[in-house]
Amino acid sequence: MRIHFIAIGGSAMHNLAIALHQKGFIVSGSDDLIFEPSASRLSRHGILPEKLGWHEESITADLDAVILGMHALIDNPELLRAQELGLKVYSYPEYIYEQTKDKLRVVIGGSHGKTTITSMILHVLNYYKKDFDYLVGAQLEGFDTMVRLTEAAPIIIIEGDEYLASPIDRRPKFHIYKANIAVISGVAWDHVNVFPTFENYLHQFELFIDTIMPDGKLFYASTDKDLHTLVESNRKEIVKTGYEIPAHRVSNGITYLLPENLPLKVFGDHNLMNLSAAKLVCKEIGISENDFNLAITSFKGASKRLELLNAEKNTNVYKDFAHSPSKLKATIEAVKSQFEERKLVACIELHTFSSLNKNFLLQYADTMIRAENPIVYIDIKTFQQKKIKPFTEIDVQTAFNNDKLTFFDNASTLEQYLRGLDFRQTNLLLMSSGNFGGMDLAKLARELNT
Repeated sequence: MRIHFIAIGGSAMHNLAIALHQKGFIVSGSDDLIFEPSASRLSRHGILPEKLGWHEESITADLDAVILGMHALIDNPELLRAQELGLKVYSYPEYIYEQTKDKLRVVIGGSHGKTTITSMILHVLNYYKKDFDYLVGAQLEGFDTMVRLTEAAPIIIIEGDEYLASPIDRRPKFHIYKANIAVISGVAWDHVNVFPTFENYLHQFELFIDTIMPDGKLFYASTDKDLHTLVESNRKEIVKTGYEIPAHRVSNGITYLLPENLPLKVFGDHNLMNLSAAKLVCKEIGISENDFNLAITSFKGASKRLELLNAEKNTNVYKDFAHSPSKLKATIEAVKSQFEERKLVACIELHTFSSLNKNFLLQYADTMIRAENPIVYIDIKTFQQKKIKPFTEIDVQTAFNNDKLTFFDNASTLEQYLRGLDFRQTNLLLMSSGNFGGMDLAKLARELNT
């Protein structure tokens, strides 16, 4: 099979390219920008494009398929050439489905927790040396790639994103996979550039339920009121099972799963909810509750999900992917509940289209109330690139309903401020789906005044 990737440098795209290369396919690709670690990983497998840019001569009639990434535009010259030749053009979720039509498909959806639930399931399956394929949105310990596709594996675990599949396929990705077993971890308005109202966003999850196979099963966070109402009113004739936070206790900064009193390496109500979902899925595919509990005690978390950067005396520094209002609030709550005796410096970088929408910014009201020192950072370059009028500190304080909040738009000034704080008996939480203007977070974590 000869496969060409348009926009091969994307996170999911380059991992799928590597997975197909490992499966024995002849893989080529193109992109106008390829950042690390994509470039090094593609190079290591011998499929890094020789030169950047779009080259319509790369699109030839002998290609079996073209896979189109979201980074490409609808007038991309390679795409136009593929359409002219009548080649089949897939989005990557479409191609994942094509490769897994005969497998049991587990799809993890929801506004938050998708990556962690998927990662927990993968960790447990890997612990017991099961044969499985997967698609996950983070690099995990013990896994070389974020995508695995084989002929033999009878099951695939898929993190199901609700964002659009490709520039020419405007369906949310998780509508395409046709789950046999599905999870919805919760709903909180996001992607306002695509779903302009919460009702429109919520409708995507109703449609997701409708795509579940007729003999399928749905596990959902029953404590989420909007989700509970949606699921209960949906007429799809499948088994629907709610889940909640499991019994647990917290002692000396460690969470224990009850009644076995098993110590976990992760913490927070949202992670415990994720654990409940993962346990239900694993039970459905043949792993007992006792076996699950034994394996999950060694799960350290997914990359950038409450990832511990450094621990010194009475100071922990965490990095987290949180950027939406619900994720921000839940992550702060998790750290405060785990370390009630410590103060918290919580810093979030806003850089997505949604978070920089002045109307959507109001959704962040009261999300940082529990942090003693709340900080919001928005790179001034982000405003310029997106052609948005920059926010002032008053704008941000008003939207967050928090006059304690400090605002920065320069990474160097932010770093200088953080280095000047006293972190004794204080934790630092750094949250972003970006990179804090290139700040070396690991170095900062090691050198704080503790």
